[in-house]
Amino acid sequence: MMRSLWTAATGMEAQQMNMDVVAHNLANANTTAFKRSRANFEDLMYQNIIPPGAETGANGQIPAGIQIGMGVKTASVEKIFTQGNFTETGNQLDLAIEGKGFFRVVRGTEEVYTRAGAFKLDSEGYIVDAEGNRLQPEISIPRDAVTVNIDSQGTLNALDANGNVLTSGTITLYDFPNPAGLLSLGKNYFAPTEASGDAVEGQPGTEGFGTLLQGFLESANINVVEEMVNMIAGQRAYEANSKVIRTADEMLRIANSVVS
Repeated sequence: MMRSLWTAATGMEAQQMNMDVVAHNLANANTTAFKRSRANFEDLMYQNIIPPGAETGANGQIPAGIQIGMGVKTASVEKIFTQGNFTETGNQLDLAIEGKGFFRVVRGTEEVYTRAGAFKLDSEGYIVDAEGNRLQPEISIPRDAVTVNIDSQGTLNALDANGNVLTSGTITLYDFPNPAGLLSLGKNYFAPTEASGDAVEGQPGTEGFGTLLQGFLESANINVVEEMVNMIAGQRAYEANSKVIRTADEMLRIANSVVS
C-alpha cells in the first residue's frame, strides 16, 4: 500500500513542475521573441515481481508478468523555437527574424544570443539592444544619418537627407545544431552549451537562415488558449494523484483497524 502513496506523490511533484512551466509561459505572453517551454516526463523504474517470459512449472512461459511502476519524473524542460507572430512597429531599428537564426550581442565580455530585435543606438551611434549590449558585428550609424534601410538579406545602408549612403554594413545571423540545448539566461538571452553545439554564422536568407523584417518585432510563440488547457489538464492530474493518496491512506486506516 505504501508504494501507491509514493507513486502518487511523484505524480503530484511532476504536475507541480508542469504548472510552474505553464505559469512561466503565460507570464511571458507579451515578451518580445519569447519562446515557450514544455515539460517532458518519463516513467520511473519498475519493480519486476514476475518478469515477462518467466518459465512456469509446466514448461510454459508467463506472457506478461507483473511489473509495478514507481511513478514519474521530469525528464526535461525544453524550449520550443517555433516562429512567433510579427508585430509592425514602424521603428527602423526594430528587426524580426523570419525563420531560423539568432542575433549575437556582447554582454560584458560574454557573447550571448537573442531573437529580440528591438535595437536602438547608443551615445556613440552603435546599434545596441535594450540592455545596451552592442550587436555583433558592430555597426555605427553616423549622427547625420536620417534613414536606415535594412533589407531581408541583412544589408544595412545609412542615408543622409539627400539620399547619399553614409555607411554600410551587414547584419549576420547565428544558428545552432540543437537550439533546444541552449542555456536560458533570462532577458531573452541564450548561451551555447555542449548540448547546443557551436554557433554557425550565416547571412540572412542563405543556407537555411531566416530573413530579416525591418520595422517589425517577433511576438512570443505563446498560445494562451493552449496554455490554459494545459493548466486545466495539469490541475486535474494533480487532483487525481491527491485522491490516490487519500484513498491509499483510507485503505491503510481500514487495514490498521482490522489488525487492532
